[in-house]
Amino acid sequence: MARKNLSALKRVRQAEKRRLRNQDYKSRIKTFTKKVESAVAAKDAEAAERLLREAIKVISKGSSKGIIHRNTASRKISRLTKKVNAILKSEAA
Repeated sequence: MARKNLSALKRVRQAEKRRLRNQDYKSRIKTFTKKVESAVAAKDAEAAERLLREAIKVISKGSSKGIIHRNTASRKISRLTKKVNAILKSEAA
């Protein structure tokens, strides 16, 4: 029986490992985004600000690792920041 192409088998293993890592990271990004949005909905400015900092770290790291595009990361960060700033502004007024 002929041997299968070893490099092809290794590529399959690597692709699966990367797919799982990317899936995990995208899930973390979504989770942190939802946490920030729920804090904004509850009008909890302090928690929203703290969660925003954590979300920005996760989103930026995902962008730098090539899991999401840098423009997508910038857009997500911008939208979350606008929501949190609106809460802070309304609380200050």
